[in-house]
Amino acid sequence: MTRAGTERTTVQQRTTTRTHPRDELAARLRLIQELSGRGVRALARDTGLSSSSLSRYLSGQTVPPWPAVLALCRLVKRDPRPLRPLWDSATNPLPAPPKTSRQVAPPRPPADAPPPPRNDLPRDLPDFTGREQALTEVLAAVRADRVVAIDGMAGVGKTSLAVHAAHQLTADYPDAQLYLDLHGFTAGREPLDPDAALRALLAALQVPSEKVPQDGGVEVRAACWRAELARLRAVIVLDNAADAAQVAPLLPGAGESVAIVTSRNRLLELDEVAPVSLDVLTEQESAELLARASGDSRDGRLAREPEQTAEVLRLCGNLPLALRLAAARLRHRPGWSVGILVERMAEGPSEFDTAFGMSVRQLRRDQRRLFRLLGLIPGSTFTDYVAAAVADVPLRTARATLEDLLDAHLVQQPADGRYRLHDLVRQHARGSSLETDSDVDRERALGRVLDYYVHTAAAADAAMPFPTPTRPVSAGTPPADLPRFPDRDTAFFWYVTEYTNLMAVFYAAVAAGADEHVCELPRFLRTFFARRCGTTHLNDLFERSLTAAQHLGDPRRLAEAHSDLGFARYNAGRMTEAATAYATAAPLIAAAGDPLPCAELLMRRAQLRWDEGDVAEPLTLFRRARELYVASGCPVSAADAVAGEAWAVLQLGDADAAARLAREALVLAADATPSLQAQVTLGVAIAAEHPEAALTHLDQALAAARADGHQHNEAWCLNCRGVALRRMGRFAEAIAAHRAAFDLLDALFEEHWKIHFLNGYAETCLLAGLPDEALRLYRETLALAPRLGHRFEEAAAHQGVADVLESADPATAAEHRAAAATLLGAVSPSTSPRPELPG
Repeated sequence: MTRAGTERTTVQQRTTTRTHPRDELAARLRLIQELSGRGVRALARDTGLSSSSLSRYLSGQTVPPWPAVLALCRLVKRDPRPLRPLWDSATNPLPAPPKTSRQVAPPRPPADAPPPPRNDLPRDLPDFTGREQALTEVLAAVRADRVVAIDGMAGVGKTSLAVHAAHQLTADYPDAQLYLDLHGFTAGREPLDPDAALRALLAALQVPSEKVPQDGGVEVRAACWRAELARLRAVIVLDNAADAAQVAPLLPGAGESVAIVTSRNRLLELDEVAPVSLDVLTEQESAELLARASGDSRDGRLAREPEQTAEVLRLCGNLPLALRLAAARLRHRPGWSVGILVERMAEGPSEFDTAFGMSVRQLRRDQRRLFRLLGLIPGSTFTDYVAAAVADVPLRTARATLEDLLDAHLVQQPADGRYRLHDLVRQHARGSSLETDSDVDRERALGRVLDYYVHTAAAADAAMPFPTPTRPVSAGTPPADLPRFPDRDTAFFWYVTEYTNLMAVFYAAVAAGADEHVCELPRFLRTFFARRCGTTHLNDLFERSLTAAQHLGDPRRLAEAHSDLGFARYNAGRMTEAATAYATAAPLIAAAGDPLPCAELLMRRAQLRWDEGDVAEPLTLFRRARELYVASGCPVSAADAVAGEAWAVLQLGDADAAARLAREALVLAADATPSLQAQVTLGVAIAAEHPEAALTHLDQALAAARADGHQHNEAWCLNCRGVALRRMGRFAEAIAAHRAAFDLLDALFEEHWKIHFLNGYAETCLLAGLPDEALRLYRETLALAPRLGHRFEEAAAHQGVADVLESADPATAAEHRAAAATLLGAVSPSTSPRPELPG
């Protein structure tokens, strides 16, 4: 029989048991690779294919295009025609279903269907080896004590064991399977503090940040986390903990949820948590892992060179991570002997550096450069856009190079489109950069990453609802490639996904003294923070932004930083500090001569001055802001200023003027999204005379607030609906609307926001014949308003108490009227609620 006939017979023998044409085709292609005597990369180079694509063709993951099959056959001088029927079957395994005259759309889940359970566990290793006893101990500890801590040295396989165990527990804990890297030993970044970790875990459970307590410290948020877990059967992997103090607030409390913790340290302080300590693999387990991961069952190289194999195991120190890296080299270098692998490994100074260095040395120069620079990226994950920015290469080039690094097991891909470096790999990459790249090159690489995040955040911010136009980015240089944000939802998803990286980048900019980026990045996070992140963190960002502006000595940046910090202080209920910041910003902004920051500050000052009890100056400030916006060609912002004036006029009792101004604001906004404040003002102002039209405006505003995900504004719209229904004489419906607003605030843990709602609710109760409830609400206002500095609401509450007690206790009523007059002079304000002015 001829050699070709023998080969065909061999092919037939090897493929008779295969049932899928794609697998049979892959088997034929692997025979062609064997005939060529080339490794994957060499074969790809000689046929003009990419190595990653060729790997998928050879493994049967993807059916190659016919020209690729032709190129492979030509290389080994084999006739491709016998493979054509098999390729046709693999390409079209099943006939297309016949077309029908009527296309039936697939069923859509109902709008109120609950989201699927969150599962962000990393992939379980298909060749997980050994650890039978340790796995038994972990599972037993989880079932007995609900929490287990796995400790051991770097690279010993703690994370692999934790993830493997978590996958086995998934069926018993179906509500959520969460994974969080605590970065206890991540080179180049601080460990994740418990507060940030709690926020990330609560976000993973899809708990709105408005429901997360913003005051009271870590203990309060830890209690919220435990309360959420108590309702679920969830498994949480808390990976790479620095110490017991970092992980203790993250552990579940009551309920049935379980946690698996990993750390390089023994967490002795967690005396109630069962420990499982990992040592290196046994020699037998190491040999088995090396054989399975390298694919030795196909070529037997390890068995043929037992002494060299033992040396590989010694050089790897029986550490799983080092073993996997060595195995990857063998698997993708079929022409290497084990002795060659030992020679390459022996050139390095340590087990890890040997393994990593061996992998890196096989890369091209451009691949090695990208690998080194990836180690400089702040944050736990990165995208292909970030990789392109740090290396200053086109996006297409970055994607191709990342594929090569994935093949070399130097980069991981935990999710589609996202990449990360293992801690030890990151450490090696950073060390290589320190040895190879100059200080200037590393500084420029970090600068390009900072540029990317500032400019991308600006693009995302532009797609979010935001009434005040933001000045274009002036920090750094825009990268060549940026993600696109066609709508609000796309932008919001980017913010949520990149939140921890954005914070890491911001603090890296602080550490690097990149003051321009520190000044600008927080400004493009304000809209996102208003919906998801609370006020405490935003205050810290703007405090650092102010410090950076002082370093720069730029009057314009300094003015904006004081204004932004004042706004953050105001939203946190720190009125006195807000007033101080605004007073500092005012002359600086006036001197800069830029009308937009000036208008923005006027709006903020009007809001603050009204709360402080001044009923005249805010009207002037709103009007001046409108003039500046109109002159600057910003009609939507001008409409917001008119709406602010309309609301103030309404509270002073002039419903007709308020309705006229509100309609003017809606006209100014033109085709843009109608001003929420203008719609609500108009609805309340015309409630008595035109009830149906009023409810239409209020319902549209409420729907817009809900669609925007802004629960503070949703609560405000509900409370205003109560005011309008009261004006219509529909008291039962009005009280129900007020109570719905307060229920929402209670869920958001926003006590200081109630100051805007209490007086309106109290007046409704009074007119509905509930004087005792009205008196309780007015007194609650009097207890809250002085602490927050809201003189207007305090005066309104005094007036309300006087109205309640007018008949029963005239003397006390007179005292409260006098107190109201002292606070606001002769003006007796209405008790309608007042909104947040986003900005």
